[in-house]
Amino acid sequence: MDTKIIKIDEENIDEALISQAGKIIKNGGLVAFPTETVYGLGGDALNRESSKKIYAAKGRPSDNPLIVHIADIRDMDAIVLKVTENALKLAERFWPGPLTMILKKSDWVPLETTGGLDSVAIRMPVHKTAAAFIKAAGGYVAAPSANISGKPSPTSAKYVIQDMDGRIDMIIDGGDSGIGLESTIVDLTGDIPVLLRPGYITVEQLREVLGNVDVDKTILDGDCKERPKAPGMKYRHYAPKGELTIVEGQALAVVEKINELTHEAERKNKKVCVIATDENADSYEAGVIKSIGSRNDEDIIAHRLYTILRECDDENIDVIYSESFDSAGIGQAIMNRLLKAAGHHMIHI
Repeated sequence: MDTKIIKIDEENIDEALISQAGKIIKNGGLVAFPTETVYGLGGDALNRESSKKIYAAKGRPSDNPLIVHIADIRDMDAIVLKVTENALKLAERFWPGPLTMILKKSDWVPLETTGGLDSVAIRMPVHKTAAAFIKAAGGYVAAPSANISGKPSPTSAKYVIQDMDGRIDMIIDGGDSGIGLESTIVDLTGDIPVLLRPGYITVEQLREVLGNVDVDKTILDGDCKERPKAPGMKYRHYAPKGELTIVEGQALAVVEKINELTHEAERKNKKVCVIATDENADSYEAGVIKSIGSRNDEDIIAHRLYTILRECDDENIDVIYSESFDSAGIGQAIMNRLLKAAGHHMIHI
């Protein structure tokens, strides 16, 4: 397949190019597009064959649900059985933005889009190019992240092209994603809302709006044996080619342990990378040192995470050691992604 690559400036959207992208979706094709979180791999959410193509292009298990992206809150009505009071409260506060809500689906949404579930995940991006594209595509775009399943999600078109060139019809290059981590996902199908995937919108913020919000127990542990209700819950995700290990503990002890592990790996002729915070980067003695940002600015850490994991692949890194992060606020999302990428391989000091 010949993949067409177009560039769109979010502040000066070329309507003719966006119309071309929308027609591809309406005709059953696939288009990768930028959002404020990561790049998405879009298909017609109401076309079961389009959803099958998404799974095939990603090499993604078909029981892993897709997120339906909309550009108008009124479009929720057609794809859910009921827009609940909690959904309206969250939409008023956080939409458009990096929040995905799960509600009971209507018959209009095929099971191929929802991974066989009777619920549907819905998001309304704030990214202007994404919104224009969704409207041009008919209003309902199913889209997981635009990467080969299991690899780090792409936050720039460079990595979408690396994974998807020749697999899909078009890639919209819209520059770098601003946030760099996938959307927060909250399940609203039960009596109590449940956070299924942490993201830029934190559980603390959700509780400010809804009051009681539970946190799925699998977010920061490795035991997820049930059928996934949201993307990223069941399978190893976000993983670089190299073996990733997280080292957790008091700062000086973490530095000493990572230095010990790095020297040991290099003696075995392994190419090593250390993912370090600005505060500790100068304390590491060997390997490729990649500073992910300051602990005082977790937004930067979130923004840099997938880029660093992708750079490790580009540089043929064999072994990666990473510092751990706080599990509150957006740190919960950072640790969730790191743990998934590491297959929950963590050393506690």
